[in-house]
Amino acid sequence: MKNLKSILKKHSGRRSGKVTVRHQGGRSKRFLREIDFKRDKIDVWGVVEGVEYDPNRNADIALILYEDGERRYILAPDGLKAGSKIISSESAPIETGNTLTLGAIPVGTPIHNLEIRVGKGGQIVKSAGSVANVFGKEDMWVLVKLPSGEVRRFDPKAKATIGQVGNIEAKNIKLHNAGASRHRGIRPSVRGTAMHPNAHPHGGGEGRSGVGMKYPKTVYGRRAVGKTRSKDKYSNRLIVERRGKK
Repeated sequence: MKNLKSILKKHSGRRSGKVTVRHQGGRSKRFLREIDFKRDKIDVWGVVEGVEYDPNRNADIALILYEDGERRYILAPDGLKAGSKIISSESAPIETGNTLTLGAIPVGTPIHNLEIRVGKGGQIVKSAGSVANVFGKEDMWVLVKLPSGEVRRFDPKAKATIGQVGNIEAKNIKLHNAGASRHRGIRPSVRGTAMHPNAHPHGGGEGRSGVGMKYPKTVYGRRAVGKTRSKDKYSNRLIVERRGKK
């Protein structure tokens, strides 16, 4: 759909000529598809016209034709096919592709495209094959188990879409040559220990001398070891169980 696509401008990891994100640049020309993460077309049924490839993400996207004639792209959940019907509604059936508020979704349901701030649109659980689960419900919150294993509190008014994000096999794709990375805009990265000491905290030394310092550091000199999360992080109160817990 031409009205849902626009040229995606290249920035190559630069801002005002300065490199702000390393290892970016030289990708192929792309169109940006406008994806409906908000799913704010309420109580209007839509039919899937087709599932398409999107060069800007590893998940596929689905083109939806709504009853009022409007077309929109959404993330394509696993199992959604041409001809399937979807809706965004408080009273929507618990079926793949439908969007509801978390308060209306039963415990144990797989979900994706999950809002953190109500009304902002889906912010997490959007990559290919990812899925979260409604873990439980409290008085003021809904507990969701995220793909990382973290259990977190969410507002019951936050929206989520039923099902697992499609294109599950994306994680098995192997880049067999350097050009495959370059076409994606990924430039080569060099080990810090192979650099000059002015270029990286790990650089310098005679021969292959290793890191040569007490703690690993980023290229900017900050520590990259231990708990780097801020103790005053706003979302600490929302986390019930941290990820990676054995």
